[in-house]
Amino acid sequence: MSWQPAFEAAAEAAVHRLGAAHLRVLADRLGDGWPAQAARHAVPVPGFADLAGPVLEAQRASGLSGVEAAAYLRGLAAGHAQRSAAVRIEPVWSGPSTHPVPVRATAQVLVDLVGKATGELLLLSYSARRYPPLLAALAAAVKRDVAVTVVVETLAGARGALDGAEPAAAFGSLPGIEVWHWPSDQRVDEHAKMHAKIAVADRRVLLVSSANLTQSGVYRNIEAGLLVHGGTAPQRAAEHIAELQSRGVLTRLRSTS
Repeated sequence: MSWQPAFEAAAEAAVHRLGAAHLRVLADRLGDGWPAQAARHAVPVPGFADLAGPVLEAQRASGLSGVEAAAYLRGLAAGHAQRSAAVRIEPVWSGPSTHPVPVRATAQVLVDLVGKATGELLLLSYSARRYPPLLAALAAAVKRDVAVTVVVETLAGARGALDGAEPAAAFGSLPGIEVWHWPSDQRVDEHAKMHAKIAVADRRVLLVSSANLTQSGVYRNIEAGLLVHGGTAPQRAAEHIAELQSRGVLTRLRSTS
């Protein structure tokens, strides 16, 4: 059996964004002979139809039968699940280093995470300021057609706890990214803050840190975090943010497209 590159590429993109379980559902629907439109909406989660569509279109264009396509997708899902089950966690620190205890620096980890993203990148930060190495890595990611989403606090939402320019202004020079926020009217308490600091690449790598996306946060301050490779945590973090977006809890602040 000869697989078509377009089908392989669409399937790879789908498994990285959807995960093994949802790809297996698509495989089952194809194997059972469901019509393409019904299979495209087999899992009612945000983004499923958008990723299943190219797989179904590539299957039709390549002439693969539903049974053949399902077999490939099941094998791909099994391999992805096996890789994802191997979890590796590393400590990450900002600030001064010590020679007896080598640790990975937040600034380098963050830039590397952005640089290795191939399809989707999600950043959350309370405060944000221009940090040239990060901006350069984000600009390169956009050129690779990585979908970049940044969620930040606003001055209004911070209620005086932040000063200076809006955190979103840190990304004002970057075309092609989406900037989101947590509107005040969606907060259960007027003192609630958008205080998360995480980065997720391709739903496979997750950085959880106390560091804001500022030079002080990723470089100068003493900040601590964990870098998680594999497992379900990266995907669940991205899914949670996607669900908050779909429910209108988070709304788009602006698009630089």
